[in-house]
Amino acid sequence: MSNARAARPTRRGILAAGGALGLGAVLAACGDEDASSSGSESSSAASASAKSGPWTFKDDRGTTVKLDKIPANIVAFTGVGAALYDYGIQVKGVFGPTRTTDGKADVQAGDMDVAKVTILGNVWDEFSVEKYAALAPDVLISTMFDNAGTLWYVPEASKDKIAKLAPSVGVSVYDRQLTAPLERMWELAESLGADLTAAAATDAKKKFEDAAARLRAAAKAKPDLKVMAGSASADLFYVSGTNLSIDLEYFKALGVNFVEPPESAKAQGGGWYESLSWENVDKYAADIIMMDDRSSTIQPSAITEATWKKLPAVKAGQVIARSPEPILSYAKCVPLLENLAEALEKAKKVA
Repeated sequence: MSNARAARPTRRGILAAGGALGLGAVLAACGDEDASSSGSESSSAASASAKSGPWTFKDDRGTTVKLDKIPANIVAFTGVGAALYDYGIQVKGVFGPTRTTDGKADVQAGDMDVAKVTILGNVWDEFSVEKYAALAPDVLISTMFDNAGTLWYVPEASKDKIAKLAPSVGVSVYDRQLTAPLERMWELAESLGADLTAAAATDAKKKFEDAAARLRAAAKAKPDLKVMAGSASADLFYVSGTNLSIDLEYFKALGVNFVEPPESAKAQGGGWYESLSWENVDKYAADIIMMDDRSSTIQPSAITEATWKKLPAVKAGQVIARSPEPILSYAKCVPLLENLAEALEKAKKVA
């Protein structure tokens, strides 16, 4: 991203916007998408005991982490922890949106029991180095939303202290289709001891493939339907383009016809999105609106702006949820495809 070193207020604005996912503190090294490699352990032995090894994994920065044994004390960004949980890997600590203000599990926590993990930070720029050290971490794992190696939700101010306590692994979710990071998380989980020959894993992967085929067919059947990816804040409405977000890039590749703000309009959003005042929320014609489901954004049922309520898609009830930060397990991504496919199948041309 060209403005990856923008001022913090801009980064926080990007965090709040749908599909504009991100700019934490810049760490070292540009990434690549080389495949991972694991040590000499078998998946079954690794599942039985985290003491087997050695363990090796090459991440999307091109950094190879080598340990004497498979990591037992894993600390991860919440969404990564949720993905690993779906593959049978329990992390010890998490950072990122984990609990909502009412104490419930955040949408990004997936099926994890948040009472069983140590929460190092729940909001942007919050990360307890002391709690992290107390966990005696073997490895820290996070996603990356740029090509600079920035580990998502690792604060700029404390990143050097954090880096000294354990090696890190970064999985890129920047400017590629959803299938790429899904495959990387699969490889990472397998290296950590997940049994990916189990029915739960293989069935989820097959369901994902079937859901992709369904979405492709739905998009082909109704090519004239226009879909807009939006996100709401108190003052602004954000319209995401498809060229950086892993979900939108993939949906577009399957044939979905998206609203595409011009590059010039997305400049202030780091290339991710265009910011609109609520008075101008009707700038783009859309038959279906996908709205950011993260807890940091205003959900459709809570939007009171009259201009929103007048939108044809809103009046027609053609508004669905979108997960701009998908949990990278096949099981969690199946509904994302199915929900959009169903919306296309049922939607009428209203814009």
